[in-house]
Amino acid sequence: MKFLIAVLLPLFWMGLSAASVTMEVGEKTGLRTWQWNHDGVSLRLVQRLPDQTRAYLQWRGFPAEIANELATSCFFGSMFRNDGSLPLDFDLTTWKVVHKGKKSQLLVREYWKQRLQDQVLPQAARIALNWSLMPTVQHFEPGDYNWGMTVYGLSPGESFDLHLKILLDGKPVEATLSGLQCAPEKLN
Repeated sequence: MKFLIAVLLPLFWMGLSAASVTMEVGEKTGLRTWQWNHDGVSLRLVQRLPDQTRAYLQWRGFPAEIANELATSCFFGSMFRNDGSLPLDFDLTTWKVVHKGKKSQLLVREYWKQRLQDQVLPQAARIALNWSLMPTVQHFEPGDYNWGMTVYGLSPGESFDLHLKILLDGKPVEATLSGLQCAPEKLN
């Protein structure tokens, strides 16, 4: 009996803390939202239409050509919350975008800084983009949260899987969010 309890009890607790992924479609917007939850930690990803990102960037001084390049790189509004009881750390450079069997990295703040370094852009535009993107590396204590945009480097409408890695109290947690989709160029 003790053996049975020793084997089943951890399985019971693992089941209680198992991760879940939900997807919903905005009734008014038609945009899709995915949410991953694990032990009080959540990541919410909301599609951004390329036109939303174009307008945002052009308003901040990006030339149309550069704004279009960024806007068609698959932006998501991203919200991370730590409503659990353990500290959380992440490094977006360890996350993988899996598209048609190939793995790539997210296009993080440092990527865009380097990519745009030789472009003639107002300093305010550079600052706006940097502050709009989710920090690449971040630490959350219980109760902390943050939001920003994440960029996946794919064309509008493309589907992909996201393999994420976080540390909860220093222990690695990995998950794959399958069937994510970049917003299409236009909603039907």
